[in-house]
Amino acid sequence: MQRVKDTAVIPQKGITHWLKTNAGLFGVLVFFILFPFIVAVLDGQAPASVLTNETGRARFLQGLMIEIFILAVYALSYDLVLGITGLLSFGQAMFFAAGAYVTGIALKSFGWGLGPTLLAVVAVGVFNAFLFALVLPRVKGITFALVTLGLASVFEIMIKANEFMAFTGADVGLQGVIAPAWLDTTTHRFRFYLIVLFFTFFVYLIYRRFVDSPTGHVCVAIRENEDRALMLGYNTFYFKLTALIVSSITAALAGFFHALHQPIVSPAIAGLGWTVVALLVILIGGIGTLSGALIGAAVFRLLQFYLDKWFGESADFLLGLIYILLVMFVPYGIVGTWRAKKFRAKEGHKKLMERLTGKK
Repeated sequence: MQRVKDTAVIPQKGITHWLKTNAGLFGVLVFFILFPFIVAVLDGQAPASVLTNETGRARFLQGLMIEIFILAVYALSYDLVLGITGLLSFGQAMFFAAGAYVTGIALKSFGWGLGPTLLAVVAVGVFNAFLFALVLPRVKGITFALVTLGLASVFEIMIKANEFMAFTGADVGLQGVIAPAWLDTTTHRFRFYLIVLFFTFFVYLIYRRFVDSPTGHVCVAIRENEDRALMLGYNTFYFKLTALIVSSITAALAGFFHALHQPIVSPAIAGLGWTVVALLVILIGGIGTLSGALIGAAVFRLLQFYLDKWFGESADFLLGLIYILLVMFVPYGIVGTWRAKKFRAKEGHKKLMERLTGKK
């Protein structure tokens, strides 16, 4: 009887401990739920104006935050491949763009509903991951990066080709994608905002759980020393494939929301530049930290928006200058540097107390 009682108590303690540990994260979630209402009140509007989708600063900032959330999920997917597993890929934009274009084509050209479209996006995500995985047993390092860049370039050429203009819009981009009425970001901005917010929150929790799992630990071991992981008996191919599948599906789903939110699905999101954006985001936030992808996405997008607003054509130069300064003075990213400094501060405080009290 005592053994049955003990096993019943353990899960309760685990859930309580998990809720206490993540109290700050849930606090952030609540803040972002209330954020549009706070902005509306500060702007002199009634809180109900958020629900009625009235024009104003609150509605505009919701749109900007949606872009940040989508970028954060996309950066998270790249952090799993590069920061956690150590796979240098130059084709991450292909995962994102494939999700966006499949969404647009399914809704516009085929007239599919949201359910079949989502299944198609997930299927394309899995297919792309297996496509990249074909070369995993043969190449690694910079060679793998170049192969993924080649595959992504082929995809970019295809969506720009005139032969597929009726579906992709070629160089102009995919226009006229009609989202389901209840998910229309124009008429139901706050609803779409909440959906993308909860999606980002859910993806972050899933990724953190993945990294803390035995599979995630092996992925970290592959990043640190793949030969040693092989020596210990792990078939590293399957773990890298798992990371690619999770990353590709996540990026494709981010592309799904991008296609619903933006009026035009531009072919620019399939280019190397969009992969570089993900790289910049995780370097700013802290590579391999997961939470750094969220913070980096906010810093990058807000800098990009306000620098462009205030300085116009000089914005790109200033953004590059700020990035160089961040690399020089915050070498591990915002989150990575904060963690390192926090650890050193704790060690310093411990040594100071030992000297003052004479106790070790």
